[in-house]
Amino acid sequence: MSGPSVDLRLWRQFVAVAEALHFGRAAASLHMTQPPLTQGIAQLERLLGVKLFDRTKRSVQLTAAGAALLAPARDLLARAQALPAQARAAQAGEIGQLRLGFVSTIGFAQLPHWVRGFRARHPNVGLELIEATGDVQLQALERGELDAGFMLHSPGFVPPGLQHQRVTREPLVLALPDPHPLAGSAGLKLAQVLDQPLVIFPRRIVPSLHDAILGIYQAAGRAPVVAQEAIQMQTIVNLVSAGLGVAWVPDSVRQFQRAGVAYRKVAAPRSNPVPGAETSLVWPRQAISPALERFIAFVKPA
Repeated sequence: MSGPSVDLRLWRQFVAVAEALHFGRAAASLHMTQPPLTQGIAQLERLLGVKLFDRTKRSVQLTAAGAALLAPARDLLARAQALPAQARAAQAGEIGQLRLGFVSTIGFAQLPHWVRGFRARHPNVGLELIEATGDVQLQALERGELDAGFMLHSPGFVPPGLQHQRVTREPLVLALPDPHPLAGSAGLKLAQVLDQPLVIFPRRIVPSLHDAILGIYQAAGRAPVVAQEAIQMQTIVNLVSAGLGVAWVPDSVRQFQRAGVAYRKVAAPRSNPVPGAETSLVWPRQAISPALERFIAFVKPA
């Protein structure tokens, strides 16, 4: 059961008397007369149900209860005094907490750079980073569990119902097992790789990019031989290293330096080019926090 609500004014009077141990001097420091101060302390004692001061004609001393309350009361007043500045800082986006989802590909290089730079510029904005695939991020954004997310998609795709800002664009390259005969080829052509077993992510993870990759095969009149599906890019690369097949991956995946994997660009005819990949920062269309506005501006491409 909660206790009585106490006006900050009474706590301020209590601290003044506790520090001065003299009602007259405390009243002067508060720019008030002594009778209202005496009444205020009596009111506080009634609200709390405890005696705060032992008072005689010659001295004023804190009781055990009063001494125990002095430090918390000082802290309460200090925090109350800081609230206006904190409110202004929050409105300016200088304090707050952001929950950011991200896909592994953006986490290899760009994300650590952005996090380091943003924290240096805005040290009082906390960043909670949550690695998640695009489908999981969409659900979390809808439930209000994320403020924004970095999502991988095919070029030009706009996640429905969300604001977005493209932050990277990169080509797709082919990941092959090192011992594969094509791994040593100086110039791979698309026709050479379309019959190779394919390791790919499920369509639900990144539908637009999944469709763009399979579109290469369909345009060439081929049906891809899907050897294995995997959710994370690191897992896909590990499966390639184990010899299960080849995989189309964003160029940034090269930075995941997995032994036993070679990355090669693939030349394709103009009529059936190898698609690229983009990563966008996405966020809900409704009102967003000033802190998120600052983060969006920070990662905006030059």
